[in-house]
Amino acid sequence: MAIPTSRVKETAKIRIDRSLCSNCGMCADVCVDTAVIFQDGKVLINDNPSFGCYGCGHCMAVCPEGAIEIHGRTLSPDDLLKLPGLDEAAGYSALLALFQRRRSVRTFLDREVEPDIQQQILDAASTAPMGLPPSDVHVMVLDSRDKSRVFAVDFCKYLEKMKWFVSSWFRFLIRPFWGKAGDEVFMGFIRPLFRVYVNNMRKGKNLVTHDAPLVMYFYGSPYCDPADPVIAAATAMYAGESLGLGTCMVGGVHPMIQRGKSARRFRKKYGIKYPSRQGLFVVFGYHKTQWKHGIKRTFAG
Repeated sequence: MAIPTSRVKETAKIRIDRSLCSNCGMCADVCVDTAVIFQDGKVLINDNPSFGCYGCGHCMAVCPEGAIEIHGRTLSPDDLLKLPGLDEAAGYSALLALFQRRRSVRTFLDREVEPDIQQQILDAASTAPMGLPPSDVHVMVLDSRDKSRVFAVDFCKYLEKMKWFVSSWFRFLIRPFWGKAGDEVFMGFIRPLFRVYVNNMRKGKNLVTHDAPLVMYFYGSPYCDPADPVIAAATAMYAGESLGLGTCMVGGVHPMIQRGKSARRFRKKYGIKYPSRQGLFVVFGYHKTQWKHGIKRTFAG
């Protein structure tokens, strides 16, 4: 039985070229689902794996002889790439410097982000780890300041029709279900956020997408591991930083466009295919403000 996603419903097919295979067993060592096994000194394709080959590609990538091919679940031998050498990879100091330099930036120059830079961000984000391949993360891209602002205006109009969500009667009804912490977040963040977004937009100030020249929304399908869109979005943010862009994640939009007929119509207008358990908007643009200091962060425990 195959693990289903929105993209595929079948298992991948494993092919072993016996004329090339040296039976070293490396493929079996890295096969998580035992679709490939090493038995009696020989590499074999397992007739009864737990899930079938779900197309991680590990066996094909590790084989020193090029004897294994995977076909299906969007994967083929054409997808193999030569790993960069360690001398090309960022060391810990360089990586930490990149992480420390990234700030949540909300003011941008009036300059569009070039298409090749956008593509580089997407290329980097597509390498993000995923729960199961093939990735079920979808990306909506708004590639200009005008599109960014139109989206924000539409979203604020949508919120104005959703005022019942922050009403006292709705809070009274839902409070027993979301508990003390949920109620505190509702009162301290969600309810004020409605007013902040809508009232500022009425004054012409966009606090939704901040008139960023590039907006990307990472979201999943109903089959998707909930963490996948968030990991992809984080990868995109660091890619943007490496390319000289300021970035900021916007958490107040995704939860509001998931349920109900109005949300479905809003998603359809912007080509958002699915409601998603987790998702994240990220804005990008060239820095208007130059930063000299960062802020040290810590975990809760």
